[in-house]
Amino acid sequence: MKSKTLEGKVVVVTGAGGGVGRHIALEAAAQGAQVVVNDLGGSVVGDDNGSSSAAEKVAAEIRDSGGVAVANWDSVADWSGARNIIQCAMDNFGSIDGVVNNAGNLRDKIFHRMEEKDFDAVINVHLKGSFNVSRAAVNHMKPKESGAFLHMTSTSGLIGNFGQANYCAAKLGIVGLSKAIALDTHKFKLRSNCIAPFALTRMVETMPADADNPDNAAYMEKARKMEASKIAPFAVALLSDRAADVTGQVFGVRANEVYLFSQSRPIRTAHHSEGWTPEEILETVLPGFRPSFYPLDRSRDVFSWDPM
Repeated sequence: MKSKTLEGKVVVVTGAGGGVGRHIALEAAAQGAQVVVNDLGGSVVGDDNGSSSAAEKVAAEIRDSGGVAVANWDSVADWSGARNIIQCAMDNFGSIDGVVNNAGNLRDKIFHRMEEKDFDAVINVHLKGSFNVSRAAVNHMKPKESGAFLHMTSTSGLIGNFGQANYCAAKLGIVGLSKAIALDTHKFKLRSNCIAPFALTRMVETMPADADNPDNAAYMEKARKMEASKIAPFAVALLSDRAADVTGQVFGVRANEVYLFSQSRPIRTAHHSEGWTPEEILETVLPGFRPSFYPLDRSRDVFSWDPM
C-alpha cells in the first residue's frame, strides 16, 4: 500500500476556517498529517473579536473523516498569539513540520481614500502574521533539519490590482519574507515557498469593481470557475519530503493550471564612465529603457484567458 504524502507530519494551517485554508487543512489530513486548524473566526475585514466555531468546525470535519486535528483561534497578527498557535501543535502532537501562512483579511479602498488603520490592519495579518507564525515555528524545526514554510502571496502583489494598496504591499512583501526565510534557514535544510492562489473565496467576492473596467462582471463569472479546492494538492506537495529541494520559489495555481513565476532581475543596463547628469538620463537612459517598460497591468490583464 502506497504511503500517504504527509504521513507522520504535523502541519499548522492558518486561516483554515474556510476557503483555501480549509481545503489545505482537509487535504493535509487526508494525506496523513496531524493538523492544527487555526482561524480567528472573524469577518473578512478582521475588525471583530472572532469566534472559535470556524476552526472547530473544520477540525471536527477532519476527525469525522478519520483524520487527526485540533482547533486554534489565536490571531496571527499578535506575537503571543502566533506563539500560542505553534505551541498548540507542540502540546498536542509534540512536533511541527509544516507551516501554511494562509490567514488574511481585506480593507479595499482606492489609495487616496485609504486610511492608516486600513493599511495597518492588512499588513499586520498578511505580512506580519506570516512572520510571526514562521518565527514561532522555526526554532522547533531547526533541530530536525526538516520542514517547510508555505506562504500565500497574490498576483495583486506580483502584478498589481485596483484599490488594494495595502493588500498589494503585503502580498509582495510576503515574497521577500519567504525568500529571506529560504536563505536564512537553508543550512538547516528548511525550505520556504510561495503560492499565488486563484480561487473564488469570500475575500475575492468583496474586491472593489474598477469603474473604468466594464468587464468586471465577466471577470467575476470567470473567477467562479476557480475552486478553492484546486490549491490544496499543490500546497500539500510542497510540504512533503519529496519536495525537499524546492525552496525560494513563487508558484501559482489557477484551476487546473500551475505556474512558476519569474523573480525580479535586471533586464536592461546603461553605463557611462563619467557618470550621468539628469539631462543625459532624460535624453539617453529613459528613452533606451522605455521599450522594456512594463505597462500598468492588473492581474486580470495578464491572466486574461479562461481557467482550464
